[in-house]
Amino acid sequence: MTCTFFGHRSSPNEIEPALRSTLFDLIENHQVTLFYVGNHGSFDAMVRRILHELSTQYPITYYVVLAYMPIKKDENSQTEAFDTILPEGIETVPIRAAIMYRNRWMIRQSDYVVSYVTNHIGSGAAQFKALSEKWDKMVIELRESL
Repeated sequence: MTCTFFGHRSSPNEIEPALRSTLFDLIENHQVTLFYVGNHGSFDAMVRRILHELSTQYPITYYVVLAYMPIKKDENSQTEAFDTILPEGIETVPIRAAIMYRNRWMIRQSDYVVSYVTNHIGSGAAQFKALSEKWDKMVIELRESL
């Protein structure tokens, strides 16, 4: 089973216990072993941090799914170490549509979607949560878990 995530760029640290509990449940009770996460904002960073911790305890794999080709960084810069992938075909997508293409790809690959969406109608997180529901994915809303 596979899971992906959508949440606001600015997400409060207070949701971390609910996120951690949800991830434990998905791994232990729903046989989720593969996770796809983005790389924009505090929600994605929180997910990556917890998945990294859990990967030392459970046989899970997670990938950071990029929307853009990575730019070579200065050798002296310090960066996070994680496995990244680019969705097939993203190189043909206009840059302004790359995140939307990437997010749709992540939904298609997944059985579960974990989201943190507050009342930001029209936000990207809300849009992709709604699309996940439309495509009959099992959506777990963290806001309801708090």
